[in-house]
Amino acid sequence: MKKYKDHYFKRAKQENYPARSVYKLQEIEKRFQIFQGAKTVIDLGAAPGSWTLWAAKKVSRAGGQVLAVDIQSTDTEFPDNVTFLQEDVFSDSPELLAAMEPMVPFDLVLSDMAPKTTGVKFADQANSLELCEKAFEIALKYLKKGGHFAVKNFEGPDTKGFVDSIRPSFGKVKTFKPKSCRAESKETFIVGLGFKGNDG
Repeated sequence: MKKYKDHYFKRAKQENYPARSVYKLQEIEKRFQIFQGAKTVIDLGAAPGSWTLWAAKKVSRAGGQVLAVDIQSTDTEFPDNVTFLQEDVFSDSPELLAAMEPMVPFDLVLSDMAPKTTGVKFADQANSLELCEKAFEIALKYLKKGGHFAVKNFEGPDTKGFVDSIRPSFGKVKTFKPKSCRAESKETFIVGLGFKGNDG
């Protein structure tokens, strides 16, 4: 088990990513092609920046931009097509709204947010679900019609209810556990494809 974990950790260091989580995003992309045609991306819970770096690379060919937001800071150096803000993404701060303005609606809303874990399984799952719901609210407000949404969740008894609740908003909703997740982890990703917009 340990070797498996270390493989991704070492690979991230070799490839200059601050965390192994980048491989989860790569697996999501390989399975669902969420970056296809994407030019504007918002990355929620972006620190330390692995998802942001990889997303920036994916959209750079199309002249795309990534807005990365986290309540924590990061020392990661980002390319010119990234705007990193140390903000609460749910606060609607003037700085956040100003950074969003030239990019909205986003082609892709990503969330790798996780709660501070307590070690109490049900509390952690409930807190994770709350972050998923808040990330979905951001998607409802700022995601382009036809755009995609991917959010991390600690799987628990209420996960199915959340998945069912967002189904009407997308053409397809899938749950996916990348191979690069630790086997013992309850982490799963919920992917909404083909946002239907807010017309109805």
